Formats: sequence, structure tokens, C-alpha cells
Amino acid sequence: MHIKHFNLKALPALLSGLTLLTLAACHQAPPDETPPPAKVSALTVDAGPVELAEDLPGRVTAFRTAEIRPQVGGIIQRRLFEQGAEVKAGAPLFQIHTAPFQAEADTAAAALQRAEAALVRARIQAERIRPLVLADAVSQQTYDDAVSQRDQAQAEVAQAKATLARRRLDLGYATVTAPISGRIGEELVTEGALVAQTDATPMARVQQIDQVYVDVRQPASMLRTLRGDAAHPPKAYILDGGGKDYGLEARILFSGINVDTGTGDMVLRILVANPERQLLPGMFVRARIARMADADGILVPQQAVLHAGATRVWVLDPGNKATLREVKLGGLVGHNYLVTKGLKAGERIAVEGLDRIQPDAKLDITPWKRDTATAMAGAPAHR
Repeated sequence: MHIKHFNLKALPALLSGLTLLTLAACHQAPPDETPPPAKVSALTVDAGPVELAEDLPGRVTAFRTAEIRPQVGGIIQRRLFEQGAEVKAGAPLFQIHTAPFQAEADTAAAALQRAEAALVRARIQAERIRPLVLADAVSQQTYDDAVSQRDQAQAEVAQAKATLARRRLDLGYATVTAPISGRIGEELVTEGALVAQTDATPMARVQQIDQVYVDVRQPASMLRTLRGDAAHPPKAYILDGGGKDYGLEARILFSGINVDTGTGDMVLRILVANPERQLLPGMFVRARIARMADADGILVPQQAVLHAGATRVWVLDPGNKATLREVKLGGLVGHNYLVTKGLKAGERIAVEGLDRIQPDAKLDITPWKRDTATAMAGAPAHR
């Protein structure tokens, strides 16, 4: 085994080289460890009219409903309508056997002729007696009796005319007509059935549904809200079960005058145009009642609001630095909050990337695209 001897004379040179390397390393600049600015999307808020809305369940009822009932009794000969069809006011619906009513009308007409003949005879008799009374050929009593018979015959003619008119009216009632225009349902009595005025079951029903009512129940506390702003009356929208707007013109008529003592609710009636018959009586729909919440309201996306304790948003200054600011929220309009206090139009707020924000740290700002929101300012939506 050979041991190599270390040259002690080279030790000073070696130490000197190590010292120079150490000094060079100490004077070298340290690496830059500052992270890049966090990327955040921001929105400049603006002010505009904002509506808040309440969705309430409602039920459709016909604008007018008429139960078809006979005004005379008899046997039904024919049904004169197509079930489920649209009928006009005055259109014939059922035909009741007319022979009995025709016979009664003929009898009344004959009675009228007899009464008119008696009246003619009584008038002639009174006219003949009158000059004899003046000549004292007959007594005054005889003339008075003739005049009385004439007047009685005239009254009998009037009575006979009224009877004939009634019999002709009954004959006309044998044809049962529609009292209103609308859609008629199924027949509730069949041909050959005996009907009477006292029947509990109607012959059919006609419902006018070119306009319909939607009745919804609402808390009585909403009444002041609905009546509070005459300049901006509440709007109504009718929605289907999936929340899609039917696109029908709707107008709030009134709120009920009675409050349910058990629930504290009252009925709100809405008149809805229904030209295409999309809404049918008995359907359940949703009525969206929209009211003006703020003529100059500010909406911010839901994701921009922090709810840790108080509600806050990150507000950006001109230097792209963020500061937390407390805000007060109103209702929820679609996917936006209505801010009632804490923000002004023209200020910028951070919307996305909130978890990367550090106070007073400069940020890399990109615009947030509002068209990605599902609800826009001023559009009626859920609250």
C-alpha cells in the first residue's frame, strides 16, 4: 500500500484560491423570488333600473263560464255542436222537441183572434148605442154597460197577445243557444233525454278562454309593495312548470279584500291574454310579479360577493390594487345581487380569481364578460 504525501508547500496557494471563490460567491446577486401578479377578472359596475320579482304558484280560471240549462222542459232531439269546438254567442246547441210548444203557440194565436173579434163587436155596439143615449132612446146604464164590455174586450185582446208572445218565446227556447262565445266542452245529456228547468246537471258548459284569469296567493305583506309606486305599477309574467315565459300579456287586476287567518295570504288576480289558447282552466302555472326596486340600482355578479361574516367585495383602484369593502345587499335578480349601499357607478370590482388576491398587491386585470351571466340588469327574475 502506497501513501501519497501531501505537498505542504502548495497549501497556501490552495487556501488562497478557496478564499477568492468564497468572496466571488458572496458578491454574486441573489435570485429574484417575487411572484408574478395574480390574474383577476374585473367588472366596472354601472347603475340602471332594476326590478325584483317574486314567483308565486297560480291556477288558471276561465274569463267567463256559462252553464247551458234548458228554459223549457222536453225531450232532446238533436245535439247541434261539436264537442270541444269554439261557439259564438247565440249559436244553437241543442234542439228540444218543438211540437208541444208549437201547438200551444197555435192555440194562443187562435185565442187572440177570438178576442180581437169580440173587441170589434163590442166597439160597434158601443158606437151604435151612443147616439141613442143622446136622443134618450136608451138609458145611460145601457150605454155604460156597452162601454164596459168594449174595454173588457180590449183587455182580453192584450192578454191574448201576451199569452201568444209567451208561447212563441217557449217555442224559441226549444232551441237551446249559447249565451256567450267560447269553447264548449262535452255534452252532459244525450239525445232522447228528458230535461227540465229544475235539473241539477247542466246540459253543457261554455268557457270564454281568449282571456283567462290567473289567481295566485301572496302574503298580505306584499300588498303595500304592489300599491306603493303608482309611477311603476308591478308587472306580471306567466311561466310554465319549467320556468319558461309564455310571452302572454298580463295585467294585475286587484288583490283580494280578505286575508286568510291561517296563512296570512290573500288572492291576487291577474288578467292574461290567451289568443292561442295556451292556458286552459284548471292548469297550474307560476306568476312572476315584478316590481321596480331601484331606478338607479347597481347589480354585481353573485361570485363577486364574499360572505365571510359581513358581505364584502374586492374594489380595484386605478393602480390595479384591491381593497375589501363592505356592501349592503338587496334582493337577488337572476344571478346578480342588487347592491343598495357601498358601491358607486363606475367603480371596478373583482369577479373571478378572488382566492388569489392579496391586499395592496398589484394584480393582472382582465375584463369580465357580462354575457356569461345568466341574468342581466333590469330583467325580472327570482328573488
